[in-house]
Amino acid sequence: MAEQIIPPLVVSHIQSPNPITGTAADGSFQGSKAGGGLQYIQYKSEHEPIYLSAIRQLISTDLSEPYSIYVYRYFLYQWGDLCFMALDAQDNLLGVVISKLEPHRGELLRGYIAMLAVKEEHRGKGIATRLVRMAIDHMIERDADEIALETEVTNIAAMKLYERLGFLRSKRLHRYYLNGNSAFRFVLFVKENAAEARNVYKYGHRYDENYSSLSPSM
Repeated sequence: MAEQIIPPLVVSHIQSPNPITGTAADGSFQGSKAGGGLQYIQYKSEHEPIYLSAIRQLISTDLSEPYSIYVYRYFLYQWGDLCFMALDAQDNLLGVVISKLEPHRGELLRGYIAMLAVKEEHRGKGIATRLVRMAIDHMIERDADEIALETEVTNIAAMKLYERLGFLRSKRLHRYYLNGNSAFRFVLFVKENAAEARNVYKYGHRYDENYSSLSPSM
């Protein structure tokens, strides 16, 4: 049977399973409580002396890239409102997502999920999904056209998470990480014009820029 080709998904809004609450008059996110003593808060500059070290430690343990403190500050100083943390009842860091939003090639406003990590003993509780959804919701509120990210081709759990949230694989990046592993780039098309501008699909197939020919959707 021939493989079914699925057209690009265009998302107008992703509804979190537990609505985000605690929005201040200026539109900033103040935090929300979840079951089991979990709480989700938006990163602010005053959190740096409390949480930056913990964020670095968690991400360096979980991800392949050894980022310097300047990389974290690059994201957190400019797009701290797109960084969210999951804390336990004692305010210990359990998970974090770090993102940015900026023009891409002069055509689109692209959101980018740079880092996502959850402590190993707290995985499988929906924390990563909640953090990503919160970042997506805030990027959509700020008029993002699309949202992109990369993940290792061996990280099956992460790929399943992003695909559940509507992301599509757009490109394979050979030996993308310092450890030699390759990556998939995933894209979530928020607006229809983003899918058209990216021209990801051609003749009913997904176009992989790493190859000179058209390849079926993965």
